[in-house]
Parts: sequence; C-alpha cells; structure tokens
Amino acid sequence: MNKFISSTSNPTLKKLLQLQEKSRNRRKEGLFVVEGLRELRLALKGGYNISEVFFCPELVSEDTLNNLIKAPISYTELSLEVYQKVAYRGSTEGVITIVKIKAHQLVDIKTSETPLILIAEAPEKPGNIGALLRTADAANVDAVIIANPKTDLYNPNIIRSSVGCVFTNQVAVGTTTEIISFLKKQKVNIYCAALQASEHYHLQDFTTATAIVVGTEATGLSDEWRKNATQNIIIPMQGEIDSMNVSVAAGILIYEAKRQRKFK
Repeated sequence: MNKFISSTSNPTLKKLLQLQEKSRNRRKEGLFVVEGLRELRLALKGGYNISEVFFCPELVSEDTLNNLIKAPISYTELSLEVYQKVAYRGSTEGVITIVKIKAHQLVDIKTSETPLILIAEAPEKPGNIGALLRTADAANVDAVIIANPKTDLYNPNIIRSSVGCVFTNQVAVGTTTEIISFLKKQKVNIYCAALQASEHYHLQDFTTATAIVVGTEATGLSDEWRKNATQNIIIPMQGEIDSMNVSVAAGILIYEAKRQRKFK
C-alpha cells in the first residue's frame, strides 16, 4: 500500500521542498529533485539511482512508473491539489522523484582517442549552464567540465533549462588548476575563447584532442586559462558589441570542431 499525502504541511513534503530550494540541503543529503517523466527517463538512462517517487494518480499511472523505473522503490501518492503546489514547473507530468547525487570527479571521465571537451569557467546563471549542457548533448561531446562552479548542477533551473541534458552528458567539476593539470596529462589541446592574443577560431585545427574553454560574459576567462592555452581564439564581432552570450559562443566553437572532424 502506497503512502498518501493530502497536506502540504506534511514533513516529508517539507524535506522535498527544501531539496528543491536549497543547495545546502542538496549537498548535505546527497540528494536532489527531478520533476517530469522525460527528465526521469534521462536520469535513469544516465545511471542515476532513484531514492523516492512522488506521483499524482490523476496525472500519471503507477504502472507507467513501474515500467519506467523497474526497481523496488518507495512510492508516495499526492493529491492533485498538493502536487500542483509542490511541482516546480507550471506544466507537469505528475511525477517528482528524489535522486542520489553523483560525484562528478575528473578521474571518472571516459573519453575517446581524440576527445572534444567543453569547459566553462565559473558560470553563474542556471539558464546559461542549461544551454551549454544542451549544446554539448546535441553535439555529442565527450564531456562537459565546470571550473570553479558557482551554482550547483542540481539547481532545479539547470535541470529545467537543460531539458534533462545534465543527465545525458559526462559532467565533471573542479578548480581551474585541477582541470588544466588533467587536460595536460591527457595531452588535450586547450583553446580558450578570449579577446587577448587571439586568433580567429576557424583557423585552428580542432580535429586533435581538443578542449574548448569559455568564460562569463562579464569577466571572461581568468589569466590562468589564457596563459595555459594552446591558443586563445576569438569569434570576430561585426557589430557594435564585443561579446555574445556564452552558450551561443560555445555552440559556434563546438560545431566548428564537429564540422572539421566530419570533413577531415
């Protein structure tokens, strides 16, 4: 018999809401919240372990969830009114799950012989991080690495804006120093998007082991990245401003690398 919750004052729901809203609680518990069937499918495909399932029978059947999860999991039914109050998204599919966090260590990254890696230094806006993850998934890059992260990967806005691509990419986090050391040990060429001492991006050879590194629009990349680059690269600006959205810039650079590799 499933548990049933019909009040938002329930202690179990308070824990769920704290995991949604507070990065500190996610880190402490080692858990985060996934909402929606599509995101749940991607999390399962990405090898994530499901801890608890909350669902609204009026919106999704238990059989649908059983066929998807295929593991003995604690199920809790929510009334429609309660579900609508705790659901993070306006349009919803009736399921919220609590999922175990992964470590995202550099040593766990598995790459091809000539990997293509996307690196972002100190991104803050969840929407930009989500867009970077979508670009990485679309281009099927080997890995995404976040240097000096300022927002935890399991922020609900990152999961939502990435449309679940936080689960489909190999993702690691580390300091700039750690990541540069990792790349050099792996003999990966480092191409940094920067204004200083740069060459046009399309003149580079991205068919070898390549890391494309982007920074924030406000401050760009740190000196440490620029000094350790194989080559600093620039996307020529033909209008009045001298920069573009970080996820747009990353998409241009990643797809130039994919183009070169396809026609090599």
